[in-house]
Amino acid sequence: MTTATALLYGLGGALLAGMALYRLVTAADWLRRIVAVNVLAVGVASILIATAYRGPAAPADPVPHAFVLTGIVVLVSTSAVALALIRLLHARDENHHDSR
Repeated sequence: MTTATALLYGLGGALLAGMALYRLVTAADWLRRIVAVNVLAVGVASILIATAYRGPAAPADPVPHAFVLTGIVVLVSTSAVALALIRLLHARDENHHDSR
C-alpha cells in the first residue's frame, strides 16, 4: 500500500460514513436504517485500515486491524438482533391489526 492508496481508503471511508449518516437520519424505514448502520461500519473500517499504514518500509499497525475484525463480529451480531426485533415488531403489529 502506498500513501496515495491509504489516502484513497481514508477518503472513501469518510464518503461512505457521510452517506450512511445522512441515510440514517433521513430514512423512515427500520430496515434502511440497519443497512445504513452497516455501511457506516464499512466506512469506519476503511478509515481504520487506512490509519494502519505506517510507510513502505514499516509493517502495518496491527491494532486498527484488530479493531476492524472485532467490529465485524459486533456488526454481524447487532444486525442479527436488530433484524429479529424488526421481525418481531412487524409480526406484533400484524397480529394487533388482525384482532380489531
